[in-house]
Amino acid sequence: RVRPVRGRGGNMKFRALRIDAGSFSWGSEHCAMKVRILDVVYNATSNELVRTKTLTKNSIVQIDAQPFKQWYLKKYGVDLGKKVKGDKKTEEKKEGEEPEKKSRHVIAKLKARAAKQKLEPLIEDQFQSGRLLAAIASRPGQSGCCDGYVLEAEELLFYKKKLEKKHKKA
Repeated sequence: RVRPVRGRGGNMKFRALRIDAGSFSWGSEHCAMKVRILDVVYNATSNELVRTKTLTKNSIVQIDAQPFKQWYLKKYGVDLGKKVKGDKKTEEKKEGEEPEKKSRHVIAKLKARAAKQKLEPLIEDQFQSGRLLAAIASRPGQSGCCDGYVLEAEELLFYKKKLEKKHKKA
């Protein structure tokens, strides 16, 4: 729910009172998707903002991983939601279902990409659960939209530790 608010000089601001989706980018893969915002999990300013699920700039939110999973499958031919341990099970599923037809060129291209691709274990664990941690980069109360980026590397590790500390106290 977005409401227009008159600002100084007759300019309009757009207050995002309730918003369920936003555009989030995955920096290391150069990919941006419109995804659902599931929950606010951390805010450095106040725990009150987490409890009331208020979206502010630099809030840490959980987003749906499905659009990124689909993009990754299309780009690299690797399904992120499944573990690699059960190779026989995946072959049985392919026999039951008719596999998607791909040309030799496309198969070669996917193999080349898959050989170069590497994914951090922390992000891979998040794809297993179906939820990614992301930070909001825009100001939803000013612009009326909620855009951000998926947390990676040191930043992801930092907020994971913060959330574990928070859960131990509770």
